[in-house]
Amino acid sequence: MSLIQRLDNSILLYIKYNMHSSIMDRAMILFTSLGNGGAIWIIISVILIINKKYRNIGFISLCALVLSTILGEGILKHVIQRVRPSADIPAAKLLITKPLSYSFPSGHTTSSFAVAGVLSKYFKKYSIGFFSLAAIIAFSRLYLYVHYPTDVMAGIILGLLCSKIVLIIMRKNYLKDYSEI
Repeated sequence: MSLIQRLDNSILLYIKYNMHSSIMDRAMILFTSLGNGGAIWIIISVILIINKKYRNIGFISLCALVLSTILGEGILKHVIQRVRPSADIPAAKLLITKPLSYSFPSGHTTSSFAVAGVLSKYFKKYSIGFFSLAAIIAFSRLYLYVHYPTDVMAGIILGLLCSKIVLIIMRKNYLKDYSEI
């Protein structure tokens, strides 16, 4: 077994034996459900789109979400085809329905950091909140044994890259006069 795989497994086992409780189980199921299909990020984006003042930011957020989904779920998962920890580690007990897709990268994490990156650009005073929510959603994937730590790290990196790419494209082509909030 590779060093990275052993490290991934040891982190998951540490979480399992040192952090699990009935309260944490319920909290992590709730947080992970916020990230299902990018739900919380879609809701935030739609709320922004409804408000004329923030419409462009909502649109940019959705673009980052779409790009992160295409790259993470549509391409990387099918190229890398990493099995999930629950299939790899016999001690894993799932508290949620077993995801059907591959593990790498974490889609919840990728989408969360893609949108948090965009929102933080325009709503600087709330950036800690956006990134905290993204981080809790990402941690929930480890806690629930559906991703390895390297899946989550890759999701963070890919999500932030997607937010940067979308911000650069939008700024150069569509938002020349659009100022930050």
